[in-house]
Amino acid sequence: MEQVLLLNLSYEPLKVIDWRKAITLLCLGKVEVIEEYGRDIHSVSVTIRLPSVVRLLRLVKRPRRPVRFSRQNIYARDRHRCQYCGRKFPTEELTYDHVLPRSRGGRTEWKNIVTCCVTCNRKKGGKTPEEARMRLIRKPSRPDWVPSVRITIGIKEIPSAWRDYLYWNVELVQ
Repeated sequence: MEQVLLLNLSYEPLKVIDWRKAITLLCLGKVEVIEEYGRDIHSVSVTIRLPSVVRLLRLVKRPRRPVRFSRQNIYARDRHRCQYCGRKFPTEELTYDHVLPRSRGGRTEWKNIVTCCVTCNRKKGGKTPEEARMRLIRKPSRPDWVPSVRITIGIKEIPSAWRDYLYWNVELVQ
């Protein structure tokens, strides 16, 4: 039958649950119905409109996990700006740069990698920023926030009632 989008108290999407689980949570007084499908669920004595989006009535704190080191998270940390010239670029025009070049023992880690445009990366080459006479806009560090949260939804089409509660970074798996 239908899937139901479960929201946190803050309206943050948490996960997709089965409609039976949503009805159970509703009967236990743990959620409120935000959106409904156009169908009813019938029991012997009760008729309930089939929920499409439900919201928890208590805040669920999500555990803080270290931010995964990845190209996309580096770009998100640096707000898609070259850390040498300061200009903003689309993802496909960005690369990343080792502040201390790998040839000199620089490691591929949060504190040594910055977002960089191709032009500045070529100009810097295998030098340190000081040797290349380039100044870093911001010293690289490990972020303590998650730049992007991804929920994978394993259905082909998103119900229209969900669209107001999902962000553009939700991935659909077909």
